[in-house]
Amino acid sequence: MDASKQTAKGEATGDRKHAIDLLGRATGKELTAAWAALAPQPSVQALRGPETGLVMVRGRIGGGGAPFNLGEATVSRATVRLANGIVGFGQSLGTDREKARLAAIFDALWQQADTRDFVETRLLSPIAARIAADDGRKTQQTAATRVDFFTMVRGED
Repeated sequence: MDASKQTAKGEATGDRKHAIDLLGRATGKELTAAWAALAPQPSVQALRGPETGLVMVRGRIGGGGAPFNLGEATVSRATVRLANGIVGFGQSLGTDREKARLAAIFDALWQQADTRDFVETRLLSPIAARIAADDGRKTQQTAATRVDFFTMVRGED
């Protein structure tokens, strides 16, 4: 495979990774509203789940410290196949199985050229805007509590 094909494939993989990340961070209401707005709704076959389980969360102390098990987190996941054979995966923190199922459906729809634009404009762009606004609000709240310390040097030392 030549370098141009590898780059294009890497960019597509990165885009899908970004889409799956946004779908995992979507609220149930956002996913339900987008599903209701989709016409016609495709037929979907469940391949796995939706099911709920636990995953181990790992952490590190400092920048290069040894990893340690921080604790467990509840996660829901689902795998679906559309009628045309495209498989989608969805996962989210918590026990909302319907949210994981809808995320898997929208992952599969994102992979189709004819529905990708709908998924990106109707769902992913608003999710990204909401996340950016939340991050900006947290940054402002944190900046309001910032304290600047400085040291005065005495000339007698």
